[in-house]
Amino acid sequence: MPPEPVPPAGTWRRLTAVAAEGVASGTPYMVGSKLLQGWLAASGVPLGLIGLLAYAELPYTLKMVWAPLLDRWPIPWPDRRRGWLLLVQLLLVALIAAMAGLRPGQDPASLTAIGAMAVALAVVSATQDILVDAYRTDLLPEPERGAGAAATNLGYRGAMLAVGAGGFILASRYGWPLAFIGSAALLLLVVPFTLTAPKLPPIEHQVRSLRQAVVGPAREFVHRTGRGRALMLLALVLLYRWPDGLLNVMAVPFLIQQGFSPAVVGSVLAGWGIGATIVGTILGGLLFSKLGMNRSLWVFALVGAAGNLGYWALAQFHGGSTGLLLAVGLENLGGGLVGAAFVALLMSLCNPRFSATQYALLSGVYALSRSVLSGQAGFVAEGVGWSSFFLLTAAASLPAFLLMAWLTPWHGDGVKGAFNANKDST
Repeated sequence: MPPEPVPPAGTWRRLTAVAAEGVASGTPYMVGSKLLQGWLAASGVPLGLIGLLAYAELPYTLKMVWAPLLDRWPIPWPDRRRGWLLLVQLLLVALIAAMAGLRPGQDPASLTAIGAMAVALAVVSATQDILVDAYRTDLLPEPERGAGAAATNLGYRGAMLAVGAGGFILASRYGWPLAFIGSAALLLLVVPFTLTAPKLPPIEHQVRSLRQAVVGPAREFVHRTGRGRALMLLALVLLYRWPDGLLNVMAVPFLIQQGFSPAVVGSVLAGWGIGATIVGTILGGLLFSKLGMNRSLWVFALVGAAGNLGYWALAQFHGGSTGLLLAVGLENLGGGLVGAAFVALLMSLCNPRFSATQYALLSGVYALSRSVLSGQAGFVAEGVGWSSFFLLTAAASLPAFLLMAWLTPWHGDGVKGAFNANKDST
């Protein structure tokens, strides 16, 4: 057999760049959630007040509101995305380093300062996510989008491990402020990658007005796809990962009720689960280039549904520790595969003129499947029992398959309604 062709140097430069930006995305999110939560808990702040930090994550859901501003007023150097990225990343480094000076306590002044810093961090971090998604979408040609999605996810997971594990180790040995300084240093290491990353190609029709930046993305999407197909594509974005959302909400309560200790559940999900996700992400990137967009969406969704059935088997047959490892491993392997295909799908639906806004809108639609569509999962599980519940979560993949039969047929070569760079819609 002839040897596999070696990807050109440009491909590796692009994949390295998006992996580095994945690190930049994951770092502030983990700082604002896990690391800050740990510091507050260790400082004796009441749990009820710690729980209020969840509201500080609202900017990640609302980021589509200010995404048009980034399309309308790009900073041209080094290019239309990296100009803003550099500014935002330096601001994030300063914010995270400043958080090391906080002194958590139960007095209103310290809690107000912590809340304000958490909200500011989330706003700037969500802005960075808009830019990272737009840069990746504008940079990668279609054959590299699966590998690019995998590289981004690997960088993100790496940051989760570095901050989630390394940060807590630093905190336990040298104190919490040093954990925040270390996280700021990790993000600072990304800045040289952003400076030297590949430059985006110019676009012919730039956004010229704020009205065009706000109204243009939706109008262009509907004009390009047609009203009926636009609704179907949005439904596919909403439903493709719905089985994930249903399972994620109930996985931990189910495992605890099955008799597994919180320590075992935490270690398996954090260690074994993240490892399986990384394997799935790498495998997804490799297979995507061979299968193409359409077949990847089908095959990876089938593996994802099999992960839900792994929990059904655990509930039905009580497999003990072995069953736990198999169920969590299959779930996270499928999650890595599904995530790679899904990010590539979102990139294919964005026009570079409006990629910041369109990607933010599409990811906002997806977020509804994790919140609104999955919010009743606990009541369903109580009503039907665990075995039937996990069968239903696997069946929740059927609407997406029906939509894919029309939009991404197995023998097709692309998503119907995806952006065609040779036919820029206005």
